[in-house]
Amino acid sequence: MREFKLVPQHLVILLVKLAVAASLASILTRSGRFQRMLMREERTLAQRVQMALVCSVIFATGVAARLVGPEAYQALDLGLEGSLVMGMLGGYVTGLLSGVLISVPAMFHSEWMSLVLFGAVGVLGGLLRDLAPDKEAIWAFTPFPDLSLWRLIRRRDLRLPLFSLACVLVIFLAEALRHIISHNFKSVFALEPQFQDGPWMIVAVYATTLFATALPIKIWNSNRNEKKLEQQQLHLNEARLAALSRQINPHFLFNTLNSVTSLIRSDPEQARQVVYKLSKILRRLLRQQDNLTALGEELSFVEDYLAIEMVRFGEKLRVVKEIDPATLDSLVPSMLLQPLVENSIRHGLSSKVDGGTVKIRSRMVGRRLQILVEDDGVGIPEAKLATLFEQGIGVSNVNERLKVLFGDDYKMWIDSRPGEGTSTGIEIPEQASGTAVEELATTGSNS
Repeated sequence: MREFKLVPQHLVILLVKLAVAASLASILTRSGRFQRMLMREERTLAQRVQMALVCSVIFATGVAARLVGPEAYQALDLGLEGSLVMGMLGGYVTGLLSGVLISVPAMFHSEWMSLVLFGAVGVLGGLLRDLAPDKEAIWAFTPFPDLSLWRLIRRRDLRLPLFSLACVLVIFLAEALRHIISHNFKSVFALEPQFQDGPWMIVAVYATTLFATALPIKIWNSNRNEKKLEQQQLHLNEARLAALSRQINPHFLFNTLNSVTSLIRSDPEQARQVVYKLSKILRRLLRQQDNLTALGEELSFVEDYLAIEMVRFGEKLRVVKEIDPATLDSLVPSMLLQPLVENSIRHGLSSKVDGGTVKIRSRMVGRRLQILVEDDGVGIPEAKLATLFEQGIGVSNVNERLKVLFGDDYKMWIDSRPGEGTSTGIEIPEQASGTAVEELATTGSNS
């Protein structure tokens, strides 16, 4: 009867050990510093030592808890598994140092061979890292030998399946070393000598060691993949923003050059001014790196653009600005206003015989910045207005950049009446300080 009572208890200890392995791995992933460690594949010596120190504290705590607690706390001891994992992820230095540090609590309990065993297992993990066919192989190995064999049969590239089998064999070897040392020297903690319930329990112990080693790697790999996806989305958003913000209407450039050509003979001084304004615009476009800029700088850029357009249109083009001084330091997407002003001139005023007025207004509505670009031009037909966000190059460009930066936390609208003019409005969250564009782009991608 006693044997039947002990077997479930032993199984519970093994199951709890797996749960502890998963829990410790999850706790470590909550550390931003540890996440940055995982994202690096090439580490300096200082970074490898730092990785060993951080992880050793966690695993050594489990060893200490087993020593000072009751028999039920045996499942908290993951010293062997932690040393092996650190070697596999960090290399020889990390594995050896982790093994030594994790064994410290056991050394105080006269388990002298723990230092040798854990250090050797950490070096074995480093050997596995060197044998890996590529940097991602450590993260891709499977603890299921049958799956590795199936992949070995199916695939032409045998490196990863063979490496997975090698990882499984080294983990079994580590557990076998613990069993041999504990049996002969009695100075290393092991579960097998206490589990005298037949060979099937020995198999369960080896399987538990295998999965207790693989679980942290799989949990951390899942976290790495999430971070990689976030970084890829961030880079994609930055690339989209860079492409969108660097668009310049070729018609504007051609028309400006034509204006300069006609002015060279009639008014060389004015031609010089136009070329100077155009060079400022092009210089800013070429040097532009930030996706956000102060509204005051954006208005200065638009003034250079309007100065060129007023050369072409003369007195037919009038500009009115109603800018709240409190909004000048607010951050807005670069090249936000120029496409909207250009739309008002090209589509609203250029076809009017007597020209018209472009009005730019800004104000704060609570903690949100509102910008309006209005004209009294020919207006937009209702049928075209409904598809303007999809078909209008300037408008769709601005809308797309706002969507990337702010997600759903912005508003953009267009009101127009044929023969009376068009009003384009934008409302965005106040960005009064240098908010990181990476945070905005990440927020936009997650919204």
